[in-house]
Amino acid sequence: MNLDKCKECFQEYDVRSKWCGPCNVKHFRLNFENWTSGNNDIDKFIQDTQLSIRIYGDKILEWIPYDRFYDIEYIAKGGFGKVYRANWIDGFVINWDNENQNWRRYGDRVVALKSLNNSHNVTLEFINEIMLHHKVNYRAIIGLYGITRDPKTKNYIMVLDYAENGNLRDYLNQNYNKLDWRVKITYLLDIASGLEHIHENELIHRDLHIGNLLHRRNIFITDMGLCKPANYNASENTKNCIYGVLPYIAPEILRGQNYTKASDIYSFGIIMYEIISGLPPYYDVSHDKILAIKICQGLRPKFNIKVPQLIVHLIKRCLDANSLKRPNAKEIKEILYQWWIKLKDQIELQKQIKEAEEINNNLLTSNIPSTSLSYETHAEAIYTSRLLNFNDLPEPKNSDDYYEQEDNLISMKYSESLQIDVSQLKINENNIYN
Repeated sequence: MNLDKCKECFQEYDVRSKWCGPCNVKHFRLNFENWTSGNNDIDKFIQDTQLSIRIYGDKILEWIPYDRFYDIEYIAKGGFGKVYRANWIDGFVINWDNENQNWRRYGDRVVALKSLNNSHNVTLEFINEIMLHHKVNYRAIIGLYGITRDPKTKNYIMVLDYAENGNLRDYLNQNYNKLDWRVKITYLLDIASGLEHIHENELIHRDLHIGNLLHRRNIFITDMGLCKPANYNASENTKNCIYGVLPYIAPEILRGQNYTKASDIYSFGIIMYEIISGLPPYYDVSHDKILAIKICQGLRPKFNIKVPQLIVHLIKRCLDANSLKRPNAKEIKEILYQWWIKLKDQIELQKQIKEAEEINNNLLTSNIPSTSLSYETHAEAIYTSRLLNFNDLPEPKNSDDYYEQEDNLISMKYSESLQIDVSQLKINENNIYN
């Protein structure tokens, strides 16, 4: 590090980055009287984060006037609000420039604006999401730059990094057949790294699915709205009400148990299956109570391609019906890192990949492979987060042959037996969706 004395505060600073922590904090403090969000809690939160900035690379949150954005374009609707694409005239703060006596900024930048419905009266949910997102601001979590407010709706808005390729599901639909094994492992490593960071901060994501993963060269986790402390316990009135996407929810959570880090790992296992196969889990069936019953009885999504057994085994561990047998995020990240950084040295994995590629190439029905996937989603297969409430689900268990050396996550034989078992269950049709 090349150090010199700051001409303003006379303390040492890094010449290369032009980062002087004391000067940054000083000028943030001097600027407090020049802005307000209109809400004391938000003001104090932003001010506290600015005063806690110490080293180069720390994320700096700001109150950003709405008129600093232009070309605002609606792009999506989320569970609790809307998402827009916009250009930010100034771009994010880098540090205080003593020579020009102003903030050095990134410059005009495309960002995402995430509003929360009815947040004109600031809700605990909005404050919670901002605080938790800032707490885990990390390279594998989508960047948070600050907060603004729509002058018309009065709703508060989070200003986030914009992922030009959209969510990972949309990206896979268009590009899956261009991805090699190393790229797939890279994507999984990105997600595992972000999840490890969330868990290291004693938090649980609680709604991890492929729609909450964004693609911008790398993969980023987003939507921390349901994130809760690891020791959080749901009340008796709410523990049977689940909010999420059914195929990604661990069987013990479907039965009303509290979320744990292990339930996030189950969600990661489904995502791992999806990135490897390219297909959404259970895309060809209704996402209803019958599916929830099957999942508790051991049903897991099946591959329609040959997959290296080492990869299948890791997915199976993540999807184990016994949450205590699932690996933690750190172990998953370390396994994926070894596969990624030393893929050439992973002789057994290389052998399995070569075998899989030969078999899968023979399965191609066209000499001109398409880069996009082709599948038909069931009309009642729902991949957006929603409230679910299932009663009287069976005790979670693995399939009878779960740990046998099978290419699929469960054998076709056991899958068919599950269909017979479920069809024979005496379920009152009026209660299936309750």
